[in-house]
Amino acid sequence: MADSVSLTRSEVAAMIDHTLLAPEATSADVTALVAEARELGVYAVCVSPAMLPVRAPGVVVATVAGFPSGKHHSLIKGAEARLAVDQGAAEVDMVIDIGAAVAGDYAAVLADIIVVREAIDQRAVLKVIIESAALTDAAIVEVCRAAEQAGADFVKTSTGFHPAGGAGPHAVRLMAETVGGRLGIKASGGIRTAEAAAELITAGATRLGLSRSRAVLDGFPE
Repeated sequence: MADSVSLTRSEVAAMIDHTLLAPEATSADVTALVAEARELGVYAVCVSPAMLPVRAPGVVVATVAGFPSGKHHSLIKGAEARLAVDQGAAEVDMVIDIGAAVAGDYAAVLADIIVVREAIDQRAVLKVIIESAALTDAAIVEVCRAAEQAGADFVKTSTGFHPAGGAGPHAVRLMAETVGGRLGIKASGGIRTAEAAAELITAGATRLGLSRSRAVLDGFPE
């Protein structure tokens, strides 16, 4: 059982974006995802933008933009995000240009996020995926500062598709320290057990991106 934090199964479920971003996902898979999300009592489902619109009564619908590489023109990311919101997405998880962050061009990172923020205005929650495992600590701090300056609502660790890895407690702790409770922290990528989820929540995660939500929740007490 996960005991790093005193959280119940339902409390953790309320932090979960139940996620299906596999390129081979079908409409039937999305329907099953929504049904499972409602059964588990999670906060949201997160699907690829091509799968929108999604009918999910009682569950928030989230999607991604510039996913998974981040190597899309900012205007394309903005248009993708705007269309997704028009199709019912209440949250958008955008990927920054990781290369710009690696190169220390934080002005470019800031500009990229601003374009998406302005494209969706305040009609949806904006989460900024920074791919923390590919960045130095200094870069993580600067990118989180850029996300806050651009008006993002969350910073998010990972796409789950990068070879450098997914969410880690050190990065989550650093992100939480940098944004100081002013932004949410979404941990995502490679979270497969209740113990891993609990460690990330203890580090400061306020939202979890999971594709194996049931297995993780089964490790928390009722």
